[in-house]
Amino acid sequence: MKYFVFTWIVFLIPLVGFTQSISELQKQKEDAAREIEYTSRLLQEAQKNEKSSLTKLNLLNSKIRQRNSLIDAINGEIRLYDEFISNNVLAVDMLEDDLKNLKEEYAEMIRLAYKNRHSGDVLLFMLSAENFNQAYRRLLYTRRYSDYRKNQVEMIGSVQEVLNGSIKKLEEQKAVKQQLVGQTREERQQLSKEQGQQNQELKELKDQKRNLEKRLQQQRKIEQQLEREIQRIIEEEARKSKESGGSGFALTPEQKLIGSNFEQNKKRLPWPVERGIIVEHFGVHQHPVLTNVQVRNNGVNIATEAGSKVRAIFSGEVTRVFGISGGNTAVIIRHGSYLSVYSNLREVVVKKGDKVSTKQVIGTVFTDFDDDNKTILKFQIWHESQKMDPEDWIVR
Repeated sequence: MKYFVFTWIVFLIPLVGFTQSISELQKQKEDAAREIEYTSRLLQEAQKNEKSSLTKLNLLNSKIRQRNSLIDAINGEIRLYDEFISNNVLAVDMLEDDLKNLKEEYAEMIRLAYKNRHSGDVLLFMLSAENFNQAYRRLLYTRRYSDYRKNQVEMIGSVQEVLNGSIKKLEEQKAVKQQLVGQTREERQQLSKEQGQQNQELKELKDQKRNLEKRLQQQRKIEQQLEREIQRIIEEEARKSKESGGSGFALTPEQKLIGSNFEQNKKRLPWPVERGIIVEHFGVHQHPVLTNVQVRNNGVNIATEAGSKVRAIFSGEVTRVFGISGGNTAVIIRHGSYLSVYSNLREVVVKKGDKVSTKQVIGTVFTDFDDDNKTILKFQIWHESQKMDPEDWIVR
């Protein structure tokens, strides 16, 4: 009996953590698979232009990261199944030992019962008692012994049932593991193919060094123009604040409340487009092609589909709508002491002074049909004069 109880403990305790971990890994797999599918669609649009480009390379880089995330999640599942299968094998072994011991005990009882099979033996056992109390105890003993034999039969049936269930579960887990191993093999083959495409794009782009350097200079000019507009807002607010005897942004009570609510929603703010892939991250990083060249991004670049609408990430007031030479149109929205910046837009549907709400459409992302049909939203968040990483603010 003690072995049987211990086996149940070994068998059941890991199950809760196992189920939770598998659920998390499966969600990671589903998210990665959705991102891969979406990136493939964007890449398919970009590949209509046969020339190599940074857009294609960035999308391939993103797709490879997502593929690796998918493979990591599958491998995590395999490790958990290995652990669970090991626990199940142990449980099956212990249950088989329990069943063997129970059957041996029961067989011994049957042999004893056979030796004392005559009804007169029990009666003689009762009558040979020295007194009434001893005779009563002997009666209780025979009844308990009979009940114990019945319980032993039930216990054997219960252990056999649990054992059969454990063996079935073990076989199911082994089958799932084999499926996962096969899935990993297929994903690695896809990864190898994508890495080959990545190397080919990189090789062809290295032959376009002058063109890439020219585009990088153009991008820097766009960034500088954006910064000048943001700086102008900051200087205006500093002047207002100074006139009122304060520091930082001059805020009305309503603006202070909006700014506070904006900050409280950190990591929960919606994306500025309904769906997209971040193809260039915040901060200073190595240029994907040009050696010894670093690029600085004051925000993130989000690849999306042609015709995608741009949405305000939080309620606020439009403080600037302006054109950028080579960068189309930009919109700056103020949320208290915070600013959200949306550039490379067309068909802007808001103007300076408009009040906007969370997820309200403010325009459409520009699609460059002459350059790989790329549709890239450039998105930034500032806290007064401090640049913020948008990925720290928008929902994962």
